[in-house]
Amino acid sequence: MTVSEPTRPASRNQLAERPLIWLGAITAGVVVTNLFAPQILLGLIGRSMSMPAWQAGLISTLTLLGYALGLLLLVPLVDLVENRLVILRTLGCAIVAALATALAPTPSLLLLATFILGACCAAIQMMVPLVASMVAPDRRGQAIGEVMGGLMIGILLSRPAASLIADLWSWRAYYVVSAALMALLAGALARYLPTLRPTARARYTDLLLSFPRLLREEPVLRVRAWTASLVMASFTAFWSAVALRLPEAPFDLDAKGVAAFALIGVAGAAATPMAGRWGDKGRARPMFFAAHLLIIGSLALCAWAGMLDSQITSLLVLSLGTILLDVGITTDQTLGRRAINLLRPEARGRMNGLFVALFFIGGGVGAAAASLAWSFGGWTMVCTVAASFGVLGLLTDLTTRTGTS
Repeated sequence: MTVSEPTRPASRNQLAERPLIWLGAITAGVVVTNLFAPQILLGLIGRSMSMPAWQAGLISTLTLLGYALGLLLLVPLVDLVENRLVILRTLGCAIVAALATALAPTPSLLLLATFILGACCAAIQMMVPLVASMVAPDRRGQAIGEVMGGLMIGILLSRPAASLIADLWSWRAYYVVSAALMALLAGALARYLPTLRPTARARYTDLLLSFPRLLREEPVLRVRAWTASLVMASFTAFWSAVALRLPEAPFDLDAKGVAAFALIGVAGAAATPMAGRWGDKGRARPMFFAAHLLIIGSLALCAWAGMLDSQITSLLVLSLGTILLDVGITTDQTLGRRAINLLRPEARGRMNGLFVALFFIGGGVGAAAASLAWSFGGWTMVCTVAASFGVLGLLTDLTTRTGTS
């Protein structure tokens, strides 16, 4: 369905394309750390607040559940309310929630604060449709790729950054630092973010009820969310298990070495603008093939690395495999984002929310699959299972051309 683009109103705070894209990337990278940092802080938080293991585990779970709820309930607001206002208010709530987490005196209040913080991290997905709306269609893929690059860097840096801050001060300091960074961002966004008034005139409840209809009517959304879910499953399967494998031979890394290894994946984020540019040139289909083949091949390298005898050689092979894996994953997700943001302008918020919610489900499946694979077959089985998601993506490429233009 072809719908005209929403009007881009003149505004005294209108920002040029390039600074807007960078502002979107920085926002995504800073805010997303709140979703993944808890995974490395669980032990510290649990001990300091005398929480049993099951209750401490809820910190990460509730943060991600809150995010999923925010995607479905908050992100659609950008299709109804002026975007700048919604983003600033959501980010303001995230700042308050981060401070509440840092100051929480009891486990119950801590869990509530982390849940709200996760929901307010949906501000990330509000930035994507705004940036997409402000960029010409022939440059939209590159713009989305650069914002996604910031997102991926934030995801990969979140655990080592949280670990470093907690080692220097405490786990509470991480949330204070996060709140301070988001406050700086809010100031920049308030000053420079352009306004975008949506064209939708529906009620909020109608927007929420439209999710099933969008999935039914938009095959591009269905297919691209499916492959994004598959590659996210590969991503979480790999990163859930690699921290268990690295302390063992032949890698033999200590805790600091494992944290440093996580930084290697940041190199894969460099692929996102390139993938977006190729998509803008009409070459999305071969790029999808290349991305899924890269995922399969990279995981074969990672499995092989665990079989080598030399520590240096094994680490080099694993590092190469990790970089290629992240390149494949970010390529698929960038091109998928581009495809859905070329669809209905009046429904971009809902479609971005649905897209991310669905690929986070894939991430949950990948984490569960990695846990089972590690228990039954160790590292090689984990890599095999993670690669199987790439195989499913490749089969999708062979059977459909949806969302490849």
